[in-house]
Amino acid sequence: MTVTVALFTRDLRVRDNPVLTAAHREGAAVVPLFVLDDAILSGRFAAPNRARFLAAALAELDDELRDIGGRLVLRRGDVAAEVDRVVAQVRADSVHVAADVSGYSHYRERALRERLSRRNCSLHTHPATVTAACPETLLPSTGRDHFAVFTPYFRRWSEAPLRKPLGKPRNLTVPQVRSLRLPDAGELCSGPTSPQLSVGGETTGRKIVRDWLSGPIEHYARDNDDLAADATSRLSPYLHFGCVSPVELVHRVDTSTEGGLAFARQLAWRDFHHQCLAARPSAAWSDYRDRSIRWRDDPQAVDAWRDGRTGHPIVDAGMRQLRAEGWMHNRARLITASFLTKSLRVDWRVGAEHFLRWLVDADLANNQLNWQWVAGSGTDTRPNRVLNPLRQAERYDPDGAYVRRWVPELAQLPDARIHRPWREKVDPQDYPAPIIDVVGM
Repeated sequence: MTVTVALFTRDLRVRDNPVLTAAHREGAAVVPLFVLDDAILSGRFAAPNRARFLAAALAELDDELRDIGGRLVLRRGDVAAEVDRVVAQVRADSVHVAADVSGYSHYRERALRERLSRRNCSLHTHPATVTAACPETLLPSTGRDHFAVFTPYFRRWSEAPLRKPLGKPRNLTVPQVRSLRLPDAGELCSGPTSPQLSVGGETTGRKIVRDWLSGPIEHYARDNDDLAADATSRLSPYLHFGCVSPVELVHRVDTSTEGGLAFARQLAWRDFHHQCLAARPSAAWSDYRDRSIRWRDDPQAVDAWRDGRTGHPIVDAGMRQLRAEGWMHNRARLITASFLTKSLRVDWRVGAEHFLRWLVDADLANNQLNWQWVAGSGTDTRPNRVLNPLRQAERYDPDGAYVRRWVPELAQLPDARIHRPWREKVDPQDYPAPIIDVVGM
């Protein structure tokens, strides 16, 4: 009997999963395997919020697999070593895994190939699983290995044919193999989590997709930057963990509408950043473009920024939302990142690391390259762009509703005056004076 292994990584779903589909087609029996990777769970960027989400996503994945006669097999430790043990136990002929772009994923793939080659077991990687478009095939006509500017990338992305979404296997046969029980979040990563964090997996993610596409997406182009409206899909964590397929999303979105096109553009930004990181893995922690920016060392200002106590309400509201929800509105991400890098002149890596600690949807491609875009060391064609927090507040939170939600000590201030509490004689013991002046104060 032919046995295959479907190794889940950032593709925690049964529907439209090329890894699971290929393993099922090839093998009479399939081991749906996830390895709790100690290199990640015990590493520098272990994140309690993402651990909570992962635990929920694994539970829903197990439910989805059991619905078609299978189950999730869990191991913990070094990925290559644990896969090797499973392959030896079930005498697997092949292992299937999603292609990914980070330096660590490339290391993991090399380690797997080396281990499996000793057992005459083949490794198959599947593109367009983590992203909608394959980073290596959607290339510019100049001969470069990636697009360095988003607009021409988006034109090509919009025209490129994507693979068709796949259904889920009708049934699975899983051989007898040892498995750990499903973990609790606290077993994966210790530390405080966001009290208002939302978690889920494929089942939850697909319900959010249905609700989003049934109506709210129609207003996305108009309302996506309105901070108080919260008119975004909230799908980013589900895309990060692969509970929702980016390929299926692109196929289901009606890009003939303004809202659909605007939403598809955000999916393209995600693919664009993955292509940039695939071509330049060092961009995870080094400047994508070296502009010789001189950064300041200001621990007190950084602490105030992290704690949402800068004295600039729109910045503080965003940072407090991050701590409370493990998520932040995209416009607030831009405002808070610009404040740290352009107003305080603090290295983007400081902010990126803080976001990696708290954001449930943070991955190296989107988090790091978005930070670099704002900081001026990334792909932005206007590297000196500064997002003035007051102008941003007046434009995207004109009546102060977003600030009022997250900075309740200012809730009594009326409308736009809430964005200038220093003019309202607010007691500094209740809310701090601004740590830095900005134009327009």
